Amino acid sequence: MQSNKIYDVLVIGGGIAGMQTALDIGDSGFNVLIVEKQPSIGGKMISLSKVFPTLDCASCITTPKMAASSHHPRIDILTYSEVKEIKRVDDENFEATIIKKPRFVIESECISCKKCEEVCPVYITDDFEQGLGVKKAISIPFTNAIPQFPVLDETKCIRCGACARACPKDCIDYLQKPQEFKVKIKSVVISTGYEITPMDAKKEYNAKIFPNVISSVQAERLLAPHGPYGKFLRPSDGKIPDSIAYIQCAGSRDESIGVPYCSRVCCMYAIKQAMLLAGMLPLAEITIYYMDIRAFGKGYEQFYNQAKAMGINFVKAKVAKITEDEEHNLILRIDRQEEGSKPQEVKHDLVVLSQGLIPAVKNFFGLEIELNKYGFVNQKEKTFAPSKTNIKGVFVSGVASGPKDIPDTIVDSGACALEVINYLKNVKVE
Repeated sequence: MQSNKIYDVLVIGGGIAGMQTALDIGDSGFNVLIVEKQPSIGGKMISLSKVFPTLDCASCITTPKMAASSHHPRIDILTYSEVKEIKRVDDENFEATIIKKPRFVIESECISCKKCEEVCPVYITDDFEQGLGVKKAISIPFTNAIPQFPVLDETKCIRCGACARACPKDCIDYLQKPQEFKVKIKSVVISTGYEITPMDAKKEYNAKIFPNVISSVQAERLLAPHGPYGKFLRPSDGKIPDSIAYIQCAGSRDESIGVPYCSRVCCMYAIKQAMLLAGMLPLAEITIYYMDIRAFGKGYEQFYNQAKAMGINFVKAKVAKITEDEEHNLILRIDRQEEGSKPQEVKHDLVVLSQGLIPAVKNFFGLEIELNKYGFVNQKEKTFAPSKTNIKGVFVSGVASGPKDIPDTIVDSGACALEVINYLKNVKVE
């Protein structure tokens, strides 16, 4: 980032929506600053195994976008940074206060050699692997992270000095502090994405207690060829599961947990994962317990039918409770949605919860952004200008305005970029 550079657009969030929006705006000749709170751009998509309904490699799609964003002459990127506040300066300008968190590494000197990571004696839980793997207390977030700078976990570091001694560029700085600075911009794009509903949202599922009840994102990492185990194993004992269950609407369409809406992607990512599992574990029995299958997009119904043809079991039932036996096998109490059926118990080796999508941000940086009743950014003109918010010069792209799959997010990001470009052409651009 150049301190004297004038930015036309601040894009908050470096996921697929933020990157696509920034690339389209940058290609039109405007200067863009992306601020991403994680140590690398790429968002949630970079951690996925494949995408539906084509089963293309997620990394093969995301990594070129990451590289294009990082090398674009009109785009600057601030990772491991957060927007603290945005204020309107005048009718055509905003001022953003940004905090850059310390990596405890001097980025301008680092050559990404990984020697610090190699010599570090401390292992910690790997957040990128969703707690299923470990990493060093100082490490590059993941293999294809951009930028390739390590982050030192201040709370877990034992200050042994091994990384500092091994660093050939002497760029380990244990005393580094957060940096706060201000930047002026003419428009703002909110691409803050989503979080998934908590594992313990449904207490009846005991997901925080039973190790073999895993999240949908953990399942993605187990399915990924570069995942934590190298194959699909259940966490409790490393056993290859013979019977796997997916519980749909485990974090959506449920008033009791405050998420009454459908999250749109859960049915399709469960079907995708089930199909990948069927190919990986051809002898395993895979069952999807669902209320309704919502295969709404192009090719999605065919994808669903293909899964049924592969032998994946679709059972229309509600799962009321999960318990486990002494061998950590899971017992599901289900209520089939058929007339005259009675509650029954079925046993599975592993259970995956199809969690829903909830807003990643609640306080939008001091901006008086209008939200809808679910906490997503309200789209002022949903039909004709879905990217506009109630604030002039502030736009929204991706899941920040509501649940979307990846194709819809890409389309939405392009529409947002066009709205921003049209707006900037009508204000003074220095």
